[in-house]
Amino acid sequence: METHGGAPAGQPSYEGVWRFTAAAVDVSVPQARHAVRDLLVRQGVPVHQEIMDGLLLIVSELVTNAVRHAALLSPEIAVEVAIGPEWIRVSVEDNHPYRPKALEADWGQTGGRGLLLVREIAQEAGGACDVEHTASGGKIIWAALPLGPV
Repeated sequence: METHGGAPAGQPSYEGVWRFTAAAVDVSVPQARHAVRDLLVRQGVPVHQEIMDGLLLIVSELVTNAVRHAALLSPEIAVEVAIGPEWIRVSVEDNHPYRPKALEADWGQTGGRGLLLVREIAQEAGGACDVEHTASGGKIIWAALPLGPV
């Protein structure tokens, strides 16, 4: 995985933006989750454990979606972590043009509820999530959560 980022001068040491890339393969899911967790610990981010758990689940879901649905057109994905004084935002970018929508739960299906779960975790924590197009025709799916519980 490739990493870039850091905190600009004058900000608390945990604030900043970090970005890393990974191959769109199954092994990248736990690697991305561990990389985000390790970053937050290394930077000393004062994140509440419930928020950390939800955030890591969101990372897993977003990277899994990119690996399963975008790998053909996007053999590499990017994960970005942006940390402010009171919030944290994670996003996953791929080059596939399809813009997914969080579907209503269909309990008869064995899959297809990842974005619904991401949306519910974000909303329950007092955060938000969305999907945006990139200038290159791909997409970024992001979720922002407060550092502490609501």
